[in-house]
Amino acid sequence: QVQLVESGGGLVQAGGSLRVSCEASGIIFRINVMGWYRQAPGKQRELVADITNSGSTRYATSVKDRFTASRDNAKNTVYLQMNSLKPEDTAVYYCNAGTVNGRNYWGKGTLVTVSS
Repeated sequence: QVQLVESGGGLVQAGGSLRVSCEASGIIFRINVMGWYRQAPGKQRELVADITNSGSTRYATSVKDRFTASRDNAKNTVYLQMNSLKPEDTAVYYCNAGTVNGRNYWGKGTLVTVSS
């Protein structure tokens, strides 16, 4: 089992910045990729960014050049630095961990609200 706990969400004005964190615990040696997804009201959950064990990242087109995913392996934590936030970035942000044996784990999510 892998447990994921997100933190760092909140309310920010448009144009501002916020960083969310996700700490993993449990059988973390099986994790090979961690990602951030978001779900806005009335919309499907979508991939925002993910980062592999080797540090390779990919981003949704809508957040590229504004968001940066990173990881601190010593702390078993991944981060999502969000800059130039827009009202359309408002959503619940979920941390996800994918393992080498094909399992997926989710955190409970953290709410990010961007006011205009």
